[in-house]
Amino acid sequence: MVESQYLFAACQAGAQNALKLEVERRAPDWRLAFSRPGFVTFKAPSPITLASEAIPRMTFARTRGLSLGKASGSDQLDELAAQVWDNEQVRQLVADHGPVALHVWRRDEQVPGAGGFEPGRDELSALVRTGVSAAAPEGALHNPQTAPTDGAVLDIALVEPNEWWLGAHQMRSRVDRWPGGTPSIRLPEHAVSRAYLKLEEALRWAALPTHAGDVWIELGCAPGGASQALLDRGMGVIGVDPAEVDPLLTEHPDFLHFKMRAGDVRRSELQPARWLACDVNAAPQYTLDAVEPVVTHPSITIRGMILTLKLPDWSLAEPDALDEVVKRVKGWGYKDVRLRQLAFNRCELCLAALRSRGQRRLRR
Repeated sequence: MVESQYLFAACQAGAQNALKLEVERRAPDWRLAFSRPGFVTFKAPSPITLASEAIPRMTFARTRGLSLGKASGSDQLDELAAQVWDNEQVRQLVADHGPVALHVWRRDEQVPGAGGFEPGRDELSALVRTGVSAAAPEGALHNPQTAPTDGAVLDIALVEPNEWWLGAHQMRSRVDRWPGGTPSIRLPEHAVSRAYLKLEEALRWAALPTHAGDVWIELGCAPGGASQALLDRGMGVIGVDPAEVDPLLTEHPDFLHFKMRAGDVRRSELQPARWLACDVNAAPQYTLDAVEPVVTHPSITIRGMILTLKLPDWSLAEPDALDEVVKRVKGWGYKDVRLRQLAFNRCELCLAALRSRGQRRLRR
């Protein structure tokens, strides 16, 4: 049986302290074991099994699981790959749960968007994946062409090119199927900003039951990247922002721009919408102040929301502060409220809200 006292978590570079505070709240018995920007491990008071539900989901952890040791001490890919399959716990993982899925991912060394960096698959992780797969014992790994939707995963976190941390987790939801907790998304050439990436990831994570033809309100829509993500899915967008949006948006037949603040838009103009997104460059309370009059207006029915909450000060990421945010949104009638720092977020996090959990898409 695969078990370990050590747990790993991947996070954004710079979010380690926020993650540690969250662990103090959610798993107070865990102790910090290892920490680098983008990758942290903890020690639990007793071993935890792979099948256990004892590893909670956390806002600042993209992915998490059992830590099974590491492969290091060589710059040769084949030697490191051999270490992976010689690891006793990896062998036990395969014996208990094989064939397993293989996730290879590189820790974030920069904040997304800085210097052109975006998280996700890169040349090194692809090279390591190929080498580890080639060295795998027969039947140890699933065919990558028919990726499973449940079962066990062997994680290889590339903390350094020659320092691979090994781990394991169970696939129980869509984010568990993303290597390193990062979906495979690339910024389209026509996108006018990287807000496209953030909203596309938010939609994949949040499982809102929204469809082509639905109408969204986007507060703070300029220059238009997030609106483009919605339009590319066949949805309509009512954009609200006193700033200019890109001509690609204004020329789109399913985009309507109100060049003003949200409080100045007649509520009758917003009535066709059933969904709301907001990404404004302000502190979380300001964002909530802008959203509340819209979603609580008696003539407007907003089924669900995706809000980007900026964190100009990391104190705003403390558990008590985030609890207050969730409490306020629930007070508007949204009973299913979740927080996650998305892979494509910067110093910010995503809030998804629905009137009830039963609204979520069934296929997770």
